Amino acid sequence: MNPIIFGILNITEDSFSDGAKYLAPDAAIAHALKLARDGAHVVDLGAASSNPDARPVPPEVEIARLAPAVDALKRDGVPVSIDTFAPEVQRWALAQGIDYLNDVRGFPDPKLYPLLAGCRTKLVVMHAVQERGPASRKLRVPAANLPERILSFFEGRLAALVAAGVARERLILDPGMGLFLGTDKEASFIVLRDLPQLRRAFGVPVLISVSRKSFLRRLTGRGPQEAGAASLAAELFAVRQGVDYIRTHEPAPLKDALAVWQALAPETHGNPP
Repeated sequence: MNPIIFGILNITEDSFSDGAKYLAPDAAIAHALKLARDGAHVVDLGAASSNPDARPVPPEVEIARLAPAVDALKRDGVPVSIDTFAPEVQRWALAQGIDYLNDVRGFPDPKLYPLLAGCRTKLVVMHAVQERGPASRKLRVPAANLPERILSFFEGRLAALVAAGVARERLILDPGMGLFLGTDKEASFIVLRDLPQLRRAFGVPVLISVSRKSFLRRLTGRGPQEAGAASLAAELFAVRQGVDYIRTHEPAPLKDALAVWQALAPETHGNPP
């Protein structure tokens, strides 16, 4: 079947992709609703950039940026995901009854686990080679070691969450892409090729976010706003590998491409042959 599409909305001043384009509440709300109209099943809101050069955002500022868009999406019945690694913001997000909570650090704080166990929100548990410090701090990690490293990370983190009472069926795995996998130019390609092994290893859904990532821009020589074709190609490859969720800046091209796949090869249920 076709993957669930997360539409990315960065309500930040220093995102590599959108800058301050959607920092004003009216602009954020308008784009959030557009993402839903364009085919996003879920709108993923982030108000603090994980860019290693980004300035820290206080939790109260992050919440103030998120709240108007959360309210607007809930009024329209659009499922909401919050992308944050700040525990204070995660607690606020869960209190809003959001549908998904997305943590680029993979929920490392056991003090939050009782709250996670007591809610129904689905959790996107992301792997990153940076265990501490800035979420996408530039580290050199040999790409060949990544599949084993990712499996080891998820084995430990899922065991900890489940032991704390988090239902396994609420967990979604994201192996990370781009700088989250280090600076080796082959890292993301190796992990994308290895996705079937990740799915088999844990038997829970997998999310991939390749949209406009640096490894695609470096390969093609394109800027963030010109990386749509490269992003779509990598997204379709991930779908072919069997992923369950795709997180993207541009849901409309992905939705259209999947519709064409299904029309051409209906027996694949929308997955590229």
